[in-house]
Amino acid sequence: MAGRLLALRALRASRTPFGARGAHQGDPAKALIGNREIVGFGYNGQPNYVDRPDFPIPAIRWKEPTPDIQALREKEKGDWKQLSIEEKKALYRASFCQTFAEFQAPTGEWKMTIGVALLFSSLAIWIYLAMKLWVYSPLPDSFSEESRKAQLRRMLDIQNNPIEGIASKWDYEKDDWKK
Repeated sequence: MAGRLLALRALRASRTPFGARGAHQGDPAKALIGNREIVGFGYNGQPNYVDRPDFPIPAIRWKEPTPDIQALREKEKGDWKQLSIEEKKALYRASFCQTFAEFQAPTGEWKMTIGVALLFSSLAIWIYLAMKLWVYSPLPDSFSEESRKAQLRRMLDIQNNPIEGIASKWDYEKDDWKK
């Protein structure tokens, strides 16, 4: 299937003269990036721009070239000591959106995440309390302390599971737990 698609693509490309292709016909990525210059391989081999500390070299420049930037690019080919600080910054900003310090700076997004988590937690607690108050029936009498003691006494009296169970841990002569 993939071989057939590649063959059809090659056939279509061979029918159209190279100079007759528009930006949308020859390279679909060119239609997305406009006139920005492709300067590298890019993240995952795609012509896109992303500021990432683990992949610091994007595939395309940040801004489309203007006559001012083109003039600075020609001046850049010479001695860099001839460039002023403002010109160097303009060249940098034409190629990159943010500096490392800017895109690695804390954003404060963690505050929103913690706030939303606490909001949902408090909502869950209020729902639990409302269910306990209005929906759930009261616990049966067998959950009271007296009933549990009586149930334990009954299990000991009938010597329930005397080998390994609760009756094996009871001293019937002292009427207390074995030590």
